[in-house]
Amino acid sequence: MGKPRLIILIRHAQSEGNKNRDIHQTVPDHRVKLTPEGWKQAEDAGRKLRSLLKPSDTLHFFTSPYLRTRETTEGILSSLTSSDPSPSPFPRNAIKVYEEPRLREQDFGNFQPCSAEMTRMWRERADYGHFFYRIPNGESAADAYDRVSGFNESLWRSFGEEDFASVCVLVTHGLMARVFLMKWYHYSVEYFEDLRNVNHCEFVVMRLDRDSGKYHLQNQLRTWSELREEKRAKESGSPIIPVRKKWGGCPDGCDHTAASKKRTAKRQNTSDLFLDDGTTILGLVETKLQQQGSKVDTGQEGSRSEVEDDIRGRAFPSRDKEGHPIGDEHSASLRTNGHNNNKERILSLNRLDVLKTGRDGGGSLSGVTSRSGSEEGTEPEREREARQRKRYPSSMALALGGGFESDGGMRTGQRADALGDQSDAEEGEEDMERQECVDRSFSGAVY
Repeated sequence: MGKPRLIILIRHAQSEGNKNRDIHQTVPDHRVKLTPEGWKQAEDAGRKLRSLLKPSDTLHFFTSPYLRTRETTEGILSSLTSSDPSPSPFPRNAIKVYEEPRLREQDFGNFQPCSAEMTRMWRERADYGHFFYRIPNGESAADAYDRVSGFNESLWRSFGEEDFASVCVLVTHGLMARVFLMKWYHYSVEYFEDLRNVNHCEFVVMRLDRDSGKYHLQNQLRTWSELREEKRAKESGSPIIPVRKKWGGCPDGCDHTAASKKRTAKRQNTSDLFLDDGTTILGLVETKLQQQGSKVDTGQEGSRSEVEDDIRGRAFPSRDKEGHPIGDEHSASLRTNGHNNNKERILSLNRLDVLKTGRDGGGSLSGVTSRSGSEEGTEPEREREARQRKRYPSSMALALGGGFESDGGMRTGQRADALGDQSDAEEGEEDMERQECVDRSFSGAVY
């Protein structure tokens, strides 16, 4: 037969749970029965369905396994196949009925708690969102969407069977009918949550368009936004803005801020690392303040900063006693001849012995793995390190040794090669090109 010409979704008739919600505290949800009014609604739905069908139509029913949906199906079939007021063209033995667990109601947990807790949960769900809110020990509408998606795919494959009916009837639940439509017509989450529930035994009809092969929805679905607009049109005055209740957070007050205070990292002054043993800039400042006694008010930041600037200026002078810049040859000879031992200077160039140059030109063997032999190394290693210190002196060693000009530029005669690394002035263009070839080769590709 192919695709059915009609797909009809029917919500179950009125159940005992619809009249008295507290029944779910003692009766499992899948065992809730129809009320007498519900049986009447189901029989009326059967007569309505009979009026929609053609005598040549065949029927397939898919029903949720819950008791209220199965009873609704029985009520529909009783009036659909009845000979009152005239013989029915749809005999009971010609109608196929399948129980489909994937069409069951959204799982609301096992036995439900008290009415007050259920009321609180419904309000929380309304604030959180009907689609994603998961019932404790139960499902969310998103979970129901997943299993309905599987059923839709199975139903679509069954359309390819030759003996599939011309009319497909799904007897299910209100939320599941909306989820089915959401999957079929690709509704957004926002539109799904705006949809109002389907009434008991209400028909949602999808009719096949033979030309396009698509199903067109014959119903005008009701939404909450349209209902609010209708009420707003009837009422006068400004609309009331609802206040959202706070469901999450810390119920007894939040104290997380105190545990996440930022800690300020304390750094040691870099210049203190290069003073004589046992002597630091800060130590000298405190000593001088104590010697001056009442002459300097230690509580004033200005006095302390003046003493510290004075000591730092003598520890790291920009010019020597003769007025020559520290970086020129004259001052270098003065330092070599003993001026570096002056207590007023504090700085000891013997400290440069520990600034061992590594293979990358950095100080303190930067980037060099530890040797397994003695700390001093073998004679070839010491010679190689001496050549490296000569060719690639570290920036700290250059600064303390006076290798930089006062304006921070490179030393006289020094230049950068094509790779951006410092090159010794004595190397020629030929050596630079050879080094560049090595760096670009496979052996120089490991960094």
